[in-house]
Amino acid sequence: MNFSKLLFFILFFSSSVLQAQQLAFPGAEGFGRFATGGRGGAVYHVTNLDDSGPGSFRDAVSQPGRIVVFDVGGVINTAKRIIVSPNITIAGQTAPGDGITIYGNGISYTNANNSITRYIRVRMGIKGDKADAVSIATGSNMIFDHLSVSWGRDETFSMSGIISDVTIQNCIISEGLHSHSAGGLIQTTGGVSLLKNLYINNHTRNPKVKGKNQFVNNVIYNWRVGAYILGGGSEGNSYASVKNNYFIDGPQTASAPFTRGNENFHIFAAANYHDANKNGKLDGNDIPKEQYTVVDWQAKDFDYPVVTMLSPEETYNYVVKQAGASKQRDAIDTRLVNTLRSLGAEGKIIASEAENPEKGPGVIRSGKSLKDTDQDGMPDSWEKKNKLNYRKADGNGIGKDGYTNIERYLNELADKD
Repeated sequence: MNFSKLLFFILFFSSSVLQAQQLAFPGAEGFGRFATGGRGGAVYHVTNLDDSGPGSFRDAVSQPGRIVVFDVGGVINTAKRIIVSPNITIAGQTAPGDGITIYGNGISYTNANNSITRYIRVRMGIKGDKADAVSIATGSNMIFDHLSVSWGRDETFSMSGIISDVTIQNCIISEGLHSHSAGGLIQTTGGVSLLKNLYINNHTRNPKVKGKNQFVNNVIYNWRVGAYILGGGSEGNSYASVKNNYFIDGPQTASAPFTRGNENFHIFAAANYHDANKNGKLDGNDIPKEQYTVVDWQAKDFDYPVVTMLSPEETYNYVVKQAGASKQRDAIDTRLVNTLRSLGAEGKIIASEAENPEKGPGVIRSGKSLKDTDQDGMPDSWEKKNKLNYRKADGNGIGKDGYTNIERYLNELADKD
């Protein structure tokens, strides 16, 4: 092989490695941190709140290789389940007004490989299918950041199957509907990271874990019979790193933070706190080893992705400020966070969203999108500020940081949160 060919292969290989290691966005952590989403693909503008048809969210995610931006804010009422394609970026942070709520039925991310989803609300409801609000049956390389997911009729945010390299971070997973009322089953063959989430007002499965799991800096509030379920007596092996989480009893809490373990559940755990006195103060204590039920204790932590680590108290404060679709918190998330802040006085497990004061998804202001002459997903004002050509679609140009121009814009929007 001559020198020029050798140089070509070295550069090609180096470029491929760098691309593979590019974070989905600054702040992406855990097993799903390298999801590529729609990077380099076409921009699709959601221009209406219709359930289907041109310009709808359903149409936007129906084809792979897209970056989905929103020219509208408000509630999208869905009659049937939305299926997300692979290689998709859903940039809910672009929605004007109070953002986007998808209400009425759920979303499937089965085989939505290399997907990035940020800043949307998925609120299923009693009239939806008897299924999960968000579900994954198979897939890899996905990251969900700042989502608010509620009112699942089976489970609320759940994955079960041949699944690997997924992160759920900075999310609110809430109010699973009875008769099941479950936060989620996390049953996978590969790694899943659950980081800095709030599980609140779910009867059980906050979450129930089977497989390879990283559970760090989460807050769990007002469960009844199951907070973190350690395999549920499964004969399969699980490998879990459980650190710096805060379990806080609510009015209906009637079980310990950890239940249903066995010797097939291999765990490294540290600094998990439980506040059980419901006195309106955050004053919990480190959970003693014997309260993790029967497990196989590991002396060393697993070789899982390194993540930003907060203390349990810092975790509580962070979640209060940041969890969920928090660029503009809607009435439901505002109420849920205030419920958490009551530290034992408030909380309710429901069978229908009609039991809530809002009686549904509430009012979501539409707002007005910024002018985007070339329709490349970046508004003219931002392109001028960053010395780009607002008359030429140049969203896929790559900067020195490895992100495309449109990714830089999307990341900047999220950084303002």
